[in-house]
Amino acid sequence: METLLKLDNLRTVFDTAEGTARVVDGVSFEIAPDEAVGLVGESGCGKSMTALSIMRLVTSPPGRIDGGSIMFEGKDLLALPEKEMRRVRGNKISIVFQEPLTSLNPVFTCGEQVREAIALHQKLSRSDSKAKAIEMLRLVRIPDPEKRYGAYPHQMSGGMRQRVMIAMALSCEPRLLLADEPTSALDVSVQGQIIELLRELQERMHMAVLLITHDLAVVAQMASRVLVMYAGVIVEEAPVGALFQKPAHPYTEGLLGSIARLGRSGGRLATIPGSVPDPFRLPPGCRFSDRCPKRFEKCFAAEPPLIDLSPGRRARCWLCGG
Repeated sequence: METLLKLDNLRTVFDTAEGTARVVDGVSFEIAPDEAVGLVGESGCGKSMTALSIMRLVTSPPGRIDGGSIMFEGKDLLALPEKEMRRVRGNKISIVFQEPLTSLNPVFTCGEQVREAIALHQKLSRSDSKAKAIEMLRLVRIPDPEKRYGAYPHQMSGGMRQRVMIAMALSCEPRLLLADEPTSALDVSVQGQIIELLRELQERMHMAVLLITHDLAVVAQMASRVLVMYAGVIVEEAPVGALFQKPAHPYTEGLLGSIARLGRSGGRLATIPGSVPDPFRLPPGCRFSDRCPKRFEKCFAAEPPLIDLSPGRRARCWLCGG
């Protein structure tokens, strides 16, 4: 299968007076053209920092990419000069963030912000870029886009603002969209609409999507493959159906157990005790060992590698062999 994006042993760290935090610690995965991949895990697992690393937007200092490679269309993004990287951002790779109100400029109209993104990368005239901006607002199903072009961010609902962000991200028809928690700040009634919109636009524009979320239920609606991240590392990779049917890693089991389902017996949802470890003080051995109900002596002695289980399936757990 052709590869569009390939991360190989990516490491991103933060240097502070307290020490060095390994927030992305040897992450490797691939995304094919037109593929939708989910990256899931609790807050603090390193998901968003992985996306920012791909875009080379890690704040430095204190953050820095410490090693590895990010191959996109056969080129290592980490080796590109900043001027060339700016041509990649927003043009070939775009990102949609969690909270559109903090991402949009409050003193410019929504339409003008979409127009500027188009004009920057496509070198269109003001009238042509405005016409395309209105067309993009229509594409993301904003009603009366000609009128909404002149609306400011505070005059729109959260769902409409997120649609503006999607319009801006897709205005240059990127090959890869990084969607970082695109629905978590929205009402439940709007979340499904946004995911459905992203799915339709992905098929229509033939782009790949990395959907970053803490919610496996959201991933099930859109992605064909799932990467489960914990404490800076990938702990499981699997096709969506296989992962939901038979998770290989105890952490994935815990995430699936916390999903609300109609008809669930037993009342209360399952929870995972404890919290994601401090990146300054990672536990010895398996990083999930202090929270894992299936831990045994070997889990505390050495960190397991990603073990191949079957084509397309890997898990970082001693229970899987190794």
